[in-house]
Amino acid sequence: MFVKSALRAATALSLFAAGSAAAETLTIAIVNNGHMINMQKVAEAYTAETGVELKWVSLEEGVLREQVTSDTATGGGQYDVINIGMQEAPIWGAAGWIEPLEFSTNYDVDDILPAMRNGLSHDGKLYAAPFYGESSMVMYRKDLTDKAGLTIADNDSWDNVKAAAAAIHDPDNGVYGACLRGKPGWGDNMAFITTVVNSFGGAWFDADMRPTLDSDEWKAAINFYVDLLGNYGPPGSEGNSFNEILALYNEGKCGMWIDATIAASFLEVDGVAYAQSPNAGNPVGANWLWAWAMAIPAGSPNAEAAGDFIEWATSKDYVKAVGNHPDFDWGSVPTGQRASTYAIPEFKAAASFAAAELAAIESAAPGATDLKPYVGVQFAAIPEFPEVGSAVAQEMAAALSGAKSVDEALAASQEAANAIMKEAGYYD
Repeated sequence: MFVKSALRAATALSLFAAGSAAAETLTIAIVNNGHMINMQKVAEAYTAETGVELKWVSLEEGVLREQVTSDTATGGGQYDVINIGMQEAPIWGAAGWIEPLEFSTNYDVDDILPAMRNGLSHDGKLYAAPFYGESSMVMYRKDLTDKAGLTIADNDSWDNVKAAAAAIHDPDNGVYGACLRGKPGWGDNMAFITTVVNSFGGAWFDADMRPTLDSDEWKAAINFYVDLLGNYGPPGSEGNSFNEILALYNEGKCGMWIDATIAASFLEVDGVAYAQSPNAGNPVGANWLWAWAMAIPAGSPNAEAAGDFIEWATSKDYVKAVGNHPDFDWGSVPTGQRASTYAIPEFKAAASFAAAELAAIESAAPGATDLKPYVGVQFAAIPEFPEVGSAVAQEMAAALSGAKSVDEALAASQEAANAIMKEAGYYD
């Protein structure tokens, strides 16, 4: 797809200056998390080398999804490069909304972790390149669990995790037993909640793609979630997602956090330990799989320059550029995307979380099973899922806040999901 100019061997940035010169400015829509914010500073060298100005549009996760989906689906043309993930990439690629990616030999596409490459491809073609990848895991204050005489094991039971949260919960001294996502959104609270449902033996849909939110498994999982977070979480949890909980954790207010493995790069408190995600008897799907990736909207007049930028920003050399940057360190590099990152001595020395993160990614199970007859761990890889997930997310936030009972929220969720799936033609 892209006409590549010769590599500049002298620069570690591996920039493609001639190819990028066709566009003076690239508009890039990104999610407002730490690695993306860091990229804006690291990319100053890209502009200095190529002359390509980079206009960043940094948005909160839910807003980003809404705006990028709307613009890409309608061919609005606001962005040259967009952040999307595994739910969107294969579907949008199949629909022709985004361009297939082709890179130079030096890019080493085979170095991308198989889980990430497969999840961002359709029909063997890569449609988005992973900037970083993640699964989910337990991040906990070992000083607090040691003080309470407790241990948290890999793949522990939810009952043991709840007992640990109860033991370390000390709100009078500003420490909450468990900080978990509660902010509504199919990729916010529902990312975590779906892994809990999976671990209780539930799924979004049955073999006929009929919603199963009124099942016993969903009821048990949501009652557990509301009880755990309602009793041992911070007040106002229905407003907390990744960035809010990261701030709480770094303020010393969270004893335990179960969330994206990438969070470990940004934890600033001492004594953090890691464990693989807990379950309630079913470990399959108890830890999610995701990548924040970069794609090019179809028909972009700056597609070649956009491709050159994506190749640089998702390359081995970018990882090294972050690790060697004066404002960052090797513990701050984007992870979960390339196997080679985990072999870098400086990274291994700086990142105590590396082994746990890689184990979580490699154990994630996105494939369809008899229990979960669709692709995806914390989402279903169908076009209708964002609408279904967003509707259910609002109901789960209402259950968490006490505005509705769990039974009321699940009944409303089932009704909404059923209406969406029927209208989409999955069944009469």
